[in-house]
Amino acid sequence: MPALITYQTQVLEDWVDYNGHLRDAFYLLIFSYATDALMEHIGLDAESRGQSGNSLFTLEAHINYLHEVKLGAEVWVQTHIVGFDRKRLHVYHSLHRAGFDAPLAASEHMLLHVNLAGPKSSPFSQHSSTALTAIVDAQGPLP
Repeated sequence: MPALITYQTQVLEDWVDYNGHLRDAFYLLIFSYATDALMEHIGLDAESRGQSGNSLFTLEAHINYLHEVKLGAEVWVQTHIVGFDRKRLHVYHSLHRAGFDAPLAASEHMLLHVNLAGPKSSPFSQHSSTALTAIVDAQGPLP
């Protein structure tokens, strides 16, 4: 498995600027939805967060705008786990569309597993750690 596809959408009219290009803020929105989907994949969905009191907080995010994204484009996000430890998760998202091989945009995120009662950092559950390990094993080595 080269990458996990975490989010798919069509670029909506409200998301584009006067040039017909995806607005800067909506790249982050798309990548944020991909992070939410990754959270669900590793056992941090809304129900689990409510029961455990744990979640992920974004500590840092970087976006590279690589190619135009226009109104109506069908896009998807591929997600790779760059690394993780007991409390932190380093994620690489890339935005793609059919018929175009290169990524349209890329974003790296550093996330922290947090106990919301503090809030303070907290180790991942065994379930989340196992799920993250499975993703890393399935994606193979990163370029």
